[in-house]
Amino acid sequence: MVAPVPAPRRSIARILPQSPILAGITMLSFTALLYVIEVVDQVTGGVLDEEGAIVSREFSGLDGVLFAPLLHHGWAHLFANTVPFLVFGFLAMAGGIGQFLMVTATIWILGGLGVWLVGPENTATVGASGVIFGWLVFLLTRGFFARSMKQILLAVVLFFIWGGVLLGVLPGQEGISWQGHLFGALSGLLCAWLVARADGRSRRAPVAAP
Repeated sequence: MVAPVPAPRRSIARILPQSPILAGITMLSFTALLYVIEVVDQVTGGVLDEEGAIVSREFSGLDGVLFAPLLHHGWAHLFANTVPFLVFGFLAMAGGIGQFLMVTATIWILGGLGVWLVGPENTATVGASGVIFGWLVFLLTRGFFARSMKQILLAVVLFFIWGGVLLGVLPGQEGISWQGHLFGALSGLLCAWLVARADGRSRRAPVAAP
């Protein structure tokens, strides 16, 4: 027999991970990995940046879609990305590790492919900024798609603090991959819509009564 039962609390309505300590450890470990990689890159004279960058429209640079977000052009670049990487990644885990991995993978791949397709000729691109922009836009928009007031309030706070960085999707800043920012942001918007849609379907699905 199938009967309606009360819908479970929506995962998208949460603003913090269900296990904050585990989420914090996960993001700190992920960030530590970026620092270890940068140490190796510095010791080897930038070999990792050279081999793992996205090189636009060069098939030899297509593997950079997988590796470029793990690499940075020096310590200043990595330092600038560290705090938003930690904060946005932590908050993006509110929907659970499975959702986080799906969102991150989508932003990672689509953002990188966008850089590869439309980035400047003979340009090598590295950095986690595309993923960071994707997480930020995901957090800014998913509450509106899901009609979650808590998520919308969080989005307002995040926009107040970090909204200015969204100007990075515009061309004109020398040495900055606005393409990576733009396609990361668009991928984050797509993920917000997909997550809200999937959550809506799960709420409408009938549940068998025992």
